[in-house]
Amino acid sequence: MSLTEKQKHDLKKFIKELELYRGSHTELVSVYIPAGYDINKVINQLEQEKGTATNIKSTSTRKNVIAALERMTQHLRLFKQTPENGLAAFSGNVAEREGQEDFKVWSIEPAQPIKTRIYRCDKEFQLDILREMLEVRDVYGLVVMDRRDAIIALLRGKTILPLLKTHSHVPGKQKAGGQSAQRFARLREGAAKDHYKKVGEYMKEQFLTMNYLKGIIVGGPGPTKYDFVDGNYITNEVKKKIIAIKDLSYTEEFGLQELVDKSQDVLADEEIAEEKKIMGKFFEILSTQPGKVSYGEAEVMQNLKNGVVDILLLSEALDEIKIEEFEKEAKKVSTEVRIISTETREGVQLREIGKVAAILRYEVS
Repeated sequence: MSLTEKQKHDLKKFIKELELYRGSHTELVSVYIPAGYDINKVINQLEQEKGTATNIKSTSTRKNVIAALERMTQHLRLFKQTPENGLAAFSGNVAEREGQEDFKVWSIEPAQPIKTRIYRCDKEFQLDILREMLEVRDVYGLVVMDRRDAIIALLRGKTILPLLKTHSHVPGKQKAGGQSAQRFARLREGAAKDHYKKVGEYMKEQFLTMNYLKGIIVGGPGPTKYDFVDGNYITNEVKKKIIAIKDLSYTEEFGLQELVDKSQDVLADEEIAEEKKIMGKFFEILSTQPGKVSYGEAEVMQNLKNGVVDILLLSEALDEIKIEEFEKEAKKVSTEVRIISTETREGVQLREIGKVAAILRYEVS
């Protein structure tokens, strides 16, 4: 399951805070409890580790490790059982100067299940497992083509990544003087088949062994895409990965964007579709019922404080402090918050109209 933009934002903020801290010695404690694992077993292990820590030679390190473990076990006892997706907890003396004390404990219940059990003391908190949750692994292959051109790309999250372009040698429709219609037609057909074979080979090179490929979507104007997919130009292993074929008006880069736009049914579970859907709803209401939306920091904040906002749309380009201010106000009035990336056209539009927008519960004048 992919993280929502809001979940990503919260996790990034959590990681960023913990990255600031460094221990003087190996005295910062990180604990990961997997989903379904008995939290009491972890508490018992940490109690035993306190006994082991008495053997640490350095007085200050020994003191800091034992105190960090004590605060960690106190914190874990607040949980009756391990949360559904597991728990990541961190504890330690984060005072800026050696010899001072400032013990803190953090924990997070991630949106994705933790699968690894870890207990570690180090000079920094172990955050790699949380960082991996931010990585977008699943990708879709995109192929846009007609008889003359083809472009192959990846859709990773909300980002389209072009991989390669190819151009055919199919002659134009105007035949050279002296050529018979039949011979010219044969030349065009032969060149088209060579083009299809080349595109099929490129698809094999790019997609056959690609990790995390969820499927391939093919699109293009006219019947060419069907001739290509139905012919013997794509290896069976690659053809099995094709999950949709879409009619398009464009080719090349415009065609890629159109292909993504027209594949919302296929991408329904993907974050890009959700983001486009909610922003599309905002712009549709803006054009038909402008009194039921608002945008711009001051106007939206006023509507938020008045309890009028149903869905709050915040651009990831907005200053972190302001995001927190809006989230705080939204929580007071049970307003849904969506963090919108700048990786889609709709996300860029939100950034350009002031980075903050809202769909309201009812029309306001």
